Amino acid sequence: MYQNLIFDNSDGVVRITLNRPDVFHALSPTLISEITSAVRIASNDDSVRVVLLTATGEKAFCSGADLKEAVASGQSAAEILRDYYEPMITAIRDIPKPVLCRMNGLAVGAGCSLALACDMVIAADDAYLSFAFVQIGLMPDAGATFFLPRLIGLARSFDLATNAQRIYASHAHDIGLIARCVEREGLDALVEKQLQHYRHAPTKAIGAMKHAFNQSMHSNLPQMLENERESQEMLFGTQDVKEGIAAFFGEKEG
Repeated sequence: MYQNLIFDNSDGVVRITLNRPDVFHALSPTLISEITSAVRIASNDDSVRVVLLTATGEKAFCSGADLKEAVASGQSAAEILRDYYEPMITAIRDIPKPVLCRMNGLAVGAGCSLALACDMVIAADDAYLSFAFVQIGLMPDAGATFFLPRLIGLARSFDLATNAQRIYASHAHDIGLIARCVEREGLDALVEKQLQHYRHAPTKAIGAMKHAFNQSMHSNLPQMLENERESQEMLFGTQDVKEGIAAFFGEKEG
């Protein structure tokens, strides 16, 4: 079904593993389309509660755009962004389920954008990010100009984007660019622990949170209060809430 990634759907967890190790999992149009398709399949499957995005090997999560493939496609930069990157990033942000990034190695250029589009990045401490667009005369894309300032502010975003330095995972964690950093030996254990948490968590509530956080980035307080009211009303009718309230009162009585 897929040429450039490994797709596994089991026990409520979809694992999407980039698999182009010869080019450090560079984003070709085919790979981007496959990522988008895999995320949409996970979104439409009610049995799926959490998605993991990672890559094979230990050297790279994603080395960015496959420039050779992009040039060979004959499409303009605008067409490639519109037809491939934008649907992929939108699919990750719109899926009403948590998307975790297991950053097993370097994430460069659009590989950074892909990681930051996920809801939580868990990185090995020897992995690094680099917004290397400027090195070939380009600006960050695939959502990076949206995510970066909101995560770390304008000054740091300008610094990272214009100097293209390596940001190792520990520093990325310290400045709020990623959620978790762990020694490589503990990466899989931490990722699995987080996956199991979300596999058993109330998915509708988490989906509502994700939607609200997305909206909060370009909304005002009255709009967010309305969003909270409408979402909370919807959630109050779910089985998760009924069971949660019953368990709460059971504990109180005990």
